[in-house]
Amino acid sequence: MSKRLPATTAPGLLELFSTAFDHLFSKRNQRDAFRQYLANLLLPTERNKTLTALANTEPVVGAQQPRAQQLQWFLSESTWDAKKVNQCRLSLLRADPSTAPTATGVLVIDETGDRKAGTKTAHIGRQYLANLGKIDNGVVSVTSLWADERLYYPLEVEPYTPAQWFAQGKADPDFHTKPQIALQLVQQAVAAGMPFRAVVADSLYGEHDGFRTGLHKLEVGFVLALKSSHAWWHPADQLGSLQDIAAAASWHNAEQPGPWVALTRSFRDGHIETWWALEVTGGPYGSAKIHRAVVVTTDPTTLPEMSTWYLISNLPVPDSERAKTAGMRAASLEEIVRLYGLRMWVEQSYKQIKGALGWAEYQVRSDQAIQRHWSLVCCAFTFCWWHASHTAANAQLSEVARDGVEPPEGPSEPAVEKKNGHQGTPAPMCILASRIAASSSLVGAVDNAWAVLASVVDPSTAFGPSAVA
Repeated sequence: MSKRLPATTAPGLLELFSTAFDHLFSKRNQRDAFRQYLANLLLPTERNKTLTALANTEPVVGAQQPRAQQLQWFLSESTWDAKKVNQCRLSLLRADPSTAPTATGVLVIDETGDRKAGTKTAHIGRQYLANLGKIDNGVVSVTSLWADERLYYPLEVEPYTPAQWFAQGKADPDFHTKPQIALQLVQQAVAAGMPFRAVVADSLYGEHDGFRTGLHKLEVGFVLALKSSHAWWHPADQLGSLQDIAAAASWHNAEQPGPWVALTRSFRDGHIETWWALEVTGGPYGSAKIHRAVVVTTDPTTLPEMSTWYLISNLPVPDSERAKTAGMRAASLEEIVRLYGLRMWVEQSYKQIKGALGWAEYQVRSDQAIQRHWSLVCCAFTFCWWHASHTAANAQLSEVARDGVEPPEGPSEPAVEKKNGHQGTPAPMCILASRIAASSSLVGAVDNAWAVLASVVDPSTAFGPSAVA
């Protein structure tokens, strides 16, 4: 067997990160393309993350150039497996103590849509795009994300395929609704041994009986949102909705809150707010029943729409009869609110994978190519956490070295020119475009991607989880 040729070295810790995936790529050009793709996704957001931009060619015309065709081939025709890349990515996160998931976190289920033109792209159709708040032509995916108060990262993503793609429409056995896809993602997390305290999701999933039933069968806890209009069958002379029960609760003021319980919520920016929670007893909800319902708000008097949650959970009430037999740990009101509060990290992750890493900027049409692009974006996202962890580790080694203790052996640092017998400081790296790309009007910024990225991930710069959160 011939010796495997080394890939083109990526800058800094990106090379060490990329090396962990090399066994998944059988050819050198695949390993090169993997590094190039990640490096260019991580470049500053002033640069588009379309395929032609990643290859540093002009849109449309430049798409025919060899370097663009090579990346096109890497996404569309090459022989690597995106699911194996994702499994390797998650293994890296789980192996690192600073990013390993714990049982105090949550599994967030959500969906996101991106506007796309045309009719030929896989999974495309006129459908509701939540980020736009309207029906438009686009592609929707269902995602799972692990999160706690320290960090958050995507686990899996599956595209939702509209009914018009199937011969029998919604009656086709291969058609799956978003809640059905979401349940599959939870099953994958459970099968992989991913620890989490509860599944958390918005009202699309909280209102879906099939999704809740599936979670019961998996014997996992959940805290799901309900619509403000959520109601149940009831006699005309009784209250029959969460909103009505919350409005009728005996609230007078903060000194006389009635059944409302004051909770203190601490936010990432340091400020603190008082919220109020109500344990609902009525209809299908109560401490002795399978489901409990909780209303959480900043103002029990007006129940403002933007800061009031209507929640359903199967986590038992502490010290209740069900807590003795439910087979899962009980959760106080404070814990219910904490768990659902972690759902906001999925919105934060969308800002980063879409706004900074080019999640929706792919220029491919096939299902395989799209899912490969998504997996590479997730790898770039993961590298940010991985880089923060390893930069901190390197800083600790430097502290040990300064104290006169030999650090463990590892990759050697680049040689720095000595002046007058003393160690010199590295020369500043030139990141200016050095030439005009041949046969195009584009300045070759991505030709200098290694230099730009090296300055972005320079271990001497301040970088930590707060930079990604």
